[in-house]
Amino acid sequence: MKSMFDIMHFEALGAEADHLVEETQHAEEAGLLPAGLTYIVTPLNLQEYLRENPETILPDIITTKTHSVPPKDYLASSRKSIITRSTGYDHYEAIEDQANIASLRKYCVGSVAQTAIKLMYAAAGLLNQYTANTADFERNRNDSFMELCSDRTATVFGLGNIGKRIYDLAKGNGLNVQAVDIREGVLKEKFKDEEIHFVSKEEAIRSSDIIFCAMNLTRIPGKPSYNVGYFSEELLKKAKRGVIFINVTRGEIAPESVLLKLYKEGQIGGIGLDVFSEESALSDALRGRSSYTDEDIEAAEEMIRMSEARTANIYVQPHQAFNSDKAAENKAHNTIEHVVYWYQHGKNGFEEQLPYY
Repeated sequence: MKSMFDIMHFEALGAEADHLVEETQHAEEAGLLPAGLTYIVTPLNLQEYLRENPETILPDIITTKTHSVPPKDYLASSRKSIITRSTGYDHYEAIEDQANIASLRKYCVGSVAQTAIKLMYAAAGLLNQYTANTADFERNRNDSFMELCSDRTATVFGLGNIGKRIYDLAKGNGLNVQAVDIREGVLKEKFKDEEIHFVSKEEAIRSSDIIFCAMNLTRIPGKPSYNVGYFSEELLKKAKRGVIFINVTRGEIAPESVLLKLYKEGQIGGIGLDVFSEESALSDALRGRSSYTDEDIEAAEEMIRMSEARTANIYVQPHQAFNSDKAAENKAHNTIEHVVYWYQHGKNGFEEQLPYY
């Protein structure tokens, strides 16, 4: 049976939903998509929508974000095409051989990199302490903040699109900047006209004053890029005492229990997090829907409370680094670009799709 929609967009909220409609209309008017294309834009994830609409037949192409799980029978028929409207793609790596899967690799490069720099300024500048001391204008018992200069070294772990923008912004702020990436050879060729300073993981940990985690998460053991728990206690204990740690890509790469323990011990001097491990479970726990049964979720909750109370040099956001005005526009535009390519190339896949490397 045929679906009543040519394409379905799940988990589309707020401005993004409006932009998806606008971009579709523009593409139709330009003759890039079939006239009269039928589609739906819904805030529900795929499972929620199917529960509410069990008679639904999914079309050959859908777009989702990170909380949708395609049904097994959907993947078992003809080869389907899925666009995840996220830069991360770890939630679909396990089915990359069953469907054509593309992600949005550039839509929020600027906004996430800007967030990383914002968190760096907050942690280096001891923003919580200085703001709290303004209540009684205390000026005599403040710690000295970290001045950003060429004597300070920042390392970007993961020099993808977001990591490269962080690298450039950190360099523009006067820092000595270096990068770590298992694709060093490929990236040296890609950036051959630029001066990118690559170092080993070990050298980076030893020499860094500031660490940015900009790596994509790879959950599948055995892959060269597997990095769950990459920033372990053993590794971070080798860093300079007082190192600042910023994570803007995926929480599972740097367990919160490790970060909090080392912060309390003084090994880590400041933390900036836009992302957390197991974010759905954390959200449920914070909202009282479930208990705190995992050490990383417990540590994340504690760091969030410390940040809110301004009692620590810790700064947090609820995975919102992508949420700029430009990113919302870019997300919809990049999504429809993928859809246009799919239609113009026989509905057989995307110009760039998993596996990327």
